[in-house]
Amino acid sequence: MMDGERNVERGRLFQRRRVCRFCTEQVPLDFKDAPLLRNFLTERGRIIPRRTSGNCMRHQRKLTVAIKRARSIALLAFAEER
Repeated sequence: MMDGERNVERGRLFQRRRVCRFCTEQVPLDFKDAPLLRNFLTERGRIIPRRTSGNCMRHQRKLTVAIKRARSIALLAFAEER
């Protein structure tokens, strides 16, 4: 049996590490770009963690600050209604 087959039997699949979107595409991170920031929020309005989004540490920190700034000037909601 190969290693990949053993992982499938145990129920764990190897998932490729996501790359930072801001590093690869050179997308500017700005708090006024609400549609871009909404991609990194859950339906409830929580910030998606770095391990899920695939951002590097530097851009995840900048993203968090941008989301908080956008919330404070009412471009983004603090929490979505149920």
